[in-house]
Amino acid sequence: MDETDYRDLIDEDTWEFIRTCARHLPPDSTRLPLDEQRAMHDALCRALHADLPAGVMLDDQTFGGVPCRLYQPAAASGSVVWLHGGGFRLGTLQADDDICAEIAAATGLRVVSVGYRLAPEHPHPAAFQDALTASLAVARAFPGPLLLAGEDAGASLAASVAHAARGRIALAGQVLICPALGGDRDRGSYLSHAVAPMLGRQDVLRLASLRHDGRAPAADPTSDALRDTDFRGLPPTLIVTAQCDPTSDDGRNYRDAIRAAGGRARWTEEPGLVHGFLRARHRAARAADSFARITTALAAMAQGRAV
Repeated sequence: MDETDYRDLIDEDTWEFIRTCARHLPPDSTRLPLDEQRAMHDALCRALHADLPAGVMLDDQTFGGVPCRLYQPAAASGSVVWLHGGGFRLGTLQADDDICAEIAAATGLRVVSVGYRLAPEHPHPAAFQDALTASLAVARAFPGPLLLAGEDAGASLAASVAHAARGRIALAGQVLICPALGGDRDRGSYLSHAVAPMLGRQDVLRLASLRHDGRAPAADPTSDALRDTDFRGLPPTLIVTAQCDPTSDDGRNYRDAIRAAGGRARWTEEPGLVHGFLRARHRAARAADSFARITTALAAMAQGRAV
């Protein structure tokens, strides 16, 4: 495997973010019991949590029976279904409070964050079913433009929901941040960034096994959107990946598949950033700039403008 020298590729602000994450959730924490890993992840999210912007109201609700948290700006012009990260095994509604509230404030869109079930207690397709059910319910509850967005595992779920929702709901767009979409894990970025900070190739393989209860998944687009054979009819799509991330090529390949089917898609690989960079948006200028581009794209999609 090729390995990348990250000493100069990653700037000091991002390195400090990486060190902060490692202090709260060390790389070897995967050997700990799952409840301890979750507690450490929650502590990390609290440590990186930003003050919530003024003018956004929070309310816990259920959509289709799935627990969700609603972030309502003063006058919402549409809706975003947000699916959190955490490798399908970590993450809570509370963990993404600041991210979701900032999206709502920056875009004028209400955000509905979905508390989908986690593996290994609930293996695939539980998280996908929750994400799809909640998305359909949000579409019924709030007329107007509807977008899907998510990070990490949540981005993977969002893409699978977009495929499954064709013909059922009209989506104004989807924004996928650092998704793993089922690409070839024996080539490209999976090898050149196999030992990247924050997420390595072995982490991807381990998390996939955990999500599927140790069973290798079939060619199932409800698990991995790149496994689909039909990419027609998908909404305008923006995929944002980090350069220092083994999953980055999945973003490029997904863009290419949508474009080959006649759809609209754009892929941006953020130089020098790492998996999970959204939580560095108040700590590293590169992450802040990327987050600003993401919120701008969401607002544009809701208004029917091209990605």
